[in-house]
Amino acid sequence: MHGEFKVPGGKLVAADVEVAEGRLSQVRVSGDFFLEPDEALEAINSSLVGAAVSAEAEELARRIRGGLPDQARLVGFSPEAVATAVRRALTRATGWSDHAWELVREGPRSPLMHMALDEVLAEEVGAGRRGPTLRFWEWESPAVVLGGFQSVRNEVDLEAARRHGVEVVRRITGGGAMFVEPGCTVTYSLYAPPSLVAGMSIAESYPFLDDWVLGVLRDLGLEVWYQPLNDIASEGGKIGGAAQKRMGSGAVLHHVTMSYSVDGAKLAEVLRVGREKLSDKGVGSAAKRVDPLARQTGLAREVVVDRLVGGFRSRFGLTAGPVSAAEVARAEELVASKFAAESWLWRVP
Repeated sequence: MHGEFKVPGGKLVAADVEVAEGRLSQVRVSGDFFLEPDEALEAINSSLVGAAVSAEAEELARRIRGGLPDQARLVGFSPEAVATAVRRALTRATGWSDHAWELVREGPRSPLMHMALDEVLAEEVGAGRRGPTLRFWEWESPAVVLGGFQSVRNEVDLEAARRHGVEVVRRITGGGAMFVEPGCTVTYSLYAPPSLVAGMSIAESYPFLDDWVLGVLRDLGLEVWYQPLNDIASEGGKIGGAAQKRMGSGAVLHHVTMSYSVDGAKLAEVLRVGREKLSDKGVGSAAKRVDPLARQTGLAREVVVDRLVGGFRSRFGLTAGPVSAAEVARAEELVASKFAAESWLWRVP
């Protein structure tokens, strides 16, 4: 069995394993990492032989660390990365290019429809009725999108939202509030099968699922990195944030919103950003927390989206897979029965 794990900002680790009687009988670790001394590689391989196939990544990493010579130096990877590669081999994880990815890129929709479409398309991928999908969103109207567990009153100045015509909606993923206006953000969702992130912790899957977008942004000349748990950052400030949910079907919903341009004054009026959250960013106002792509790239928003689509396509392949009439109908039902309901928005008052 073969598994691979690309360390965010680091190197690729591959593991080829064989199993006998429920335990690892042979392990061959390889990759483009750096390791000294040479015999440390065999020490890693040997330390894993005999481990139970059910061993979690933490246990495998402990075995590796215990088997390394004192003078060993690992550069571009870690015992945890090796453990993840082994777990991905044992769980028969898939890679990006093992799937036929579909692209949804369509006209603007209402905030409530976007919430519903995320749930519907993730369910369709999980059920096998739709292939793994990349969807870019276009916003029909301004909104604050709350994380699944955020308090409405703590996060939003409702009077300011009404004054500015900003709708307040709640998504099914966790994380923080998003302030969006038409043409001012780049938002996308990935709907992926569970095999793509098999063997990874949730924390590891965040940078893994967004590594491609960091690559495209770097191709555009930006110095960017992933800041745990879920931020895309640059020297000029935060560019965007991710949120994720594992659906009941096993499918992974992972979406990202990046700021293209922001009305900082309006954002500061509508969102209530607590002092504690601001203090750990080292800034004094919500408006300064987001660094728009317009200023950093100098490109029109449509061009930025074109580059993202092209970057994904060149890496993994991508064909058109528009939202079907049945999927739209199901999303409309969900808007009426769930997302537009007061009980959903105010589940955490």
